[in-house]
Amino acid sequence: MLPAIFCLHLLTQPKPAVMKFPKTLLFVLCGCIFLACNTATKNNRLGTATRENKNGWVYVHLQGAPADMGYQHGYLLAREIDTTIQMLQYYLQHETGKDWQFFRHAAQSFLWNKLEPEYKEEINGIAEGLVAADEKKYDSLDITALNAMEELVYYYVPSLQNAAVPHSGDNKAPGNCSAFIATGSYTKDGKIVIGHNNWTSYIVGQHWNVIADMVPEKGNHILMDCMPGFIHSGDDFLITSNGLLITETTITQFNLFDSTGTPEFMRARKAAQYANSIDDVVKIFTEGNNGGYANDWLIGDTKTNEVAKLELGLKDYRVWRSKDTAIIGSNFPSDPKLIKEETTFNVNDTSTSPNARKKRMEQLVQVDLKGKIDLETAKQIEADHVDANAGKSAKNRCVICGHIDQDAAGCAEWSLPAYYPMGAVQGKVTTAALAANMQLWAHMGHPCGEDFVGAPFYKAHPEFAWMGKYLTDMKSYPWTIFEGRK
Repeated sequence: MLPAIFCLHLLTQPKPAVMKFPKTLLFVLCGCIFLACNTATKNNRLGTATRENKNGWVYVHLQGAPADMGYQHGYLLAREIDTTIQMLQYYLQHETGKDWQFFRHAAQSFLWNKLEPEYKEEINGIAEGLVAADEKKYDSLDITALNAMEELVYYYVPSLQNAAVPHSGDNKAPGNCSAFIATGSYTKDGKIVIGHNNWTSYIVGQHWNVIADMVPEKGNHILMDCMPGFIHSGDDFLITSNGLLITETTITQFNLFDSTGTPEFMRARKAAQYANSIDDVVKIFTEGNNGGYANDWLIGDTKTNEVAKLELGLKDYRVWRSKDTAIIGSNFPSDPKLIKEETTFNVNDTSTSPNARKKRMEQLVQVDLKGKIDLETAKQIEADHVDANAGKSAKNRCVICGHIDQDAAGCAEWSLPAYYPMGAVQGKVTTAALAANMQLWAHMGHPCGEDFVGAPFYKAHPEFAWMGKYLTDMKSYPWTIFEGRK
């Protein structure tokens, strides 16, 4: 800091003293002040934040006040946030016919003002960090639209179509994901085990590659997977310092949305940061519910060894809970009232991906592996390739580790044509013992270990070649342990 102090001293001297220096020297001295002060400000805001690339993941440690934690996020992940937004601008225009300005306008018109101050500060901080790192000219509306991607694309847009022409909107929200949570006599040590793999289009899913270790100024320490720029997990898988484990899978063919409600992504983050019990999670999710990203939330509390499922629609929700059970999720709804009033889901069609995976997962966690579920069997579950309908190994829409890119039938329940490049893009598992140390295992790419290679795929299926601009390959990496730190 000595050069900066010296420069400041010179520039604050009486005019005659300053005039003795050549203009070129004054220019250099002013630059010295700017660079030194700017570097000091940047370093102060980065604090103890760190970044590490590891087996396909980007691990970041973020800590501090909301604005500073956001700044760290934006600065350390500037390149990833930029490429993610570029990809989404391209992808969503093709898939929805809506340009990025449409989603920014939605963020401005009914999302931003619903956010609590600390989350506005964090989002503003992300935008500031982007500019500081690489002069990326994104603002708070870009980051808000990014965080609300799921609820805007798959709930808000169909609701607009339905408002204009009844039943015209495509409410076939895509599947995210395959998950389970087990405890009591269903696990090897009687404690909670939880697993999840993320199903989404590969062009998007390749960007779901961040492990965020977040130590906010207030609330719980959180370790979660997410996309670059997300203040929540989004797919969702997280553990907290007070012993909560949370994941989810979406409710297929859900058809309601309320733009006057509170954004789902903020409720998800708030539940992670401030909930201390299963009841707290339920309360935070149901207050101000907008129906966006309607999910079956699987929740575990390692303090009580109890697990629960919160099936959350818009008008309806239901909770199941127990200290001795194995609960699964694969994009199917369970409550008859919610199914009838808020979805078009056919519970009797065994050929659909949600129902086929439900059958297989129930067989695995409730029968075959009952009493044996631990870390290693959890990894095996998320990589499973048995088609329960066919009774044999397969690579299609019906297996837990999904491969719709190899399915000649596509996935009609999500409006996906044959061979659409979508399926399981990554996986995560943890146990009560690991979570006590803020640890989880994560696998980037298909949990089964298979790579998606773009060139031969696009040659065989040129109808998807447009994705090649942003989707080349999706490599599968080894299972890797990650740990939160303070």
